[in-house]
Amino acid sequence: MEGNKDEAIKCLSIAQKYKDAGNLPSARKFCQKSINLFSTPEAAKFLESIEAAEASGSSSSSAGAGPSTSNGNAQASSSSTETHPSASGAKHRSTGSAHGTAGGMGGEKREFTAEQVKVVKRVKACKVTEYYEILSVKKDCEEAEIKKAYRKLALALHPDKNGAPGADEAFKMVSKAFQVLSDSQKRAIYDQSGSDPESRSGGMSSRGPGFSASPFGGEGEMSPEDLFNMFFGGGGMAMNRGFGGSPFGGGPVFTASFGPGGFRTTRMRTNTGGAQAQQQGEGAQGRSLLMQLLPLILLIAFSFLSAIPDMFSTSIPDPRYSFSPSTRFNTERQTNGLGIKYHVNEHEFKNHRQIAADIAGGTHRRGSALSRFEGQVEQVYTNTLYNDCQHGVDRRQRRRDAEVGLFGVGTDWEKVKEIEAEKIDSCEELKRLGVIKS
Repeated sequence: MEGNKDEAIKCLSIAQKYKDAGNLPSARKFCQKSINLFSTPEAAKFLESIEAAEASGSSSSSAGAGPSTSNGNAQASSSSTETHPSASGAKHRSTGSAHGTAGGMGGEKREFTAEQVKVVKRVKACKVTEYYEILSVKKDCEEAEIKKAYRKLALALHPDKNGAPGADEAFKMVSKAFQVLSDSQKRAIYDQSGSDPESRSGGMSSRGPGFSASPFGGEGEMSPEDLFNMFFGGGGMAMNRGFGGSPFGGGPVFTASFGPGGFRTTRMRTNTGGAQAQQQGEGAQGRSLLMQLLPLILLIAFSFLSAIPDMFSTSIPDPRYSFSPSTRFNTERQTNGLGIKYHVNEHEFKNHRQIAADIAGGTHRRGSALSRFEGQVEQVYTNTLYNDCQHGVDRRQRRRDAEVGLFGVGTDWEKVKEIEAEKIDSCEELKRLGVIKS
């Protein structure tokens, strides 16, 4: 986002200082942060130079190590590793090849494959707020597709299973994307603004009273590890109700964890109690369920009552129209206000009782059916033009920023002026109609 550009430049400057001082891990950390905030070609090239320096340093240290004692091996291993923050604490990751090893839990060596590195790079290539791209789902996808994508990526990127460099950061990005897109209200806010719903609301919850901020029943934003354990059956935070547990206390509870031995699942069964206690519990839960459903029942009742007038209404739907001619929409008309051309089906238009009466009168009376209909046509047309104009302005600004570069060194300012002087058709049409000022 444009608002993060200044912060990204500061991070890149700090990364340069760390590299000059020989602190490559810190230089890599701040360079990656700069890319996440606002990706620039300079930052990408600088990250490649850091990786090349790390690779040369790693190869030289391994070439000079030779046979040594266990203490010597530990020192060589320490000099060829880099520290990466993970969801459960600081873990050491290898900077070796795609088929190298990385430190796992307890300091043991964990291997990673080229496929795991490919997944990490794909996720980290996305901006931190490109949630649909991070999960590789379409914007109009269903909730089941979002859960399926998260399940696949979470298992592939969990730092205790994937030792590739950057797996922990990619895992956090996937977790954040899932928390936003799996919540209907946060997803709606994100679709409208394109930014993190939590930061947009200034730290306040985006839900009203009576609703939890998490799709799993928790309050606030969960850590990636908590979300992973919740999704795959870990304990805590109403898990008995969410995955496998019975709301009546009789079902199994599953827990999942990663460790040195790999992925482990454990199945436990809760104590059911006596028959009398179970009956009392069912009665209390039945009353509680009724109280929870009461607002929904009232909402349905009010919706039904508000729909009763429409059931007996004699209003006729407006005729359909198009802004481009076709065999169906074969008659061209022009609105009386802004003079916008649109096309209708002649037979359908003339057989509309209210509009046909207005046309027969020969005048556009204020408040008439024809006047209201053409007002809607003009509103749809200008709204479409306005959205196209906004997108065009954004694209032109991005092209200008890319031409100027990070510090404006070596910029072709004549080309920058040409970009700034380019006209956007939709914006020009809005000016012609008088919707926006020149």
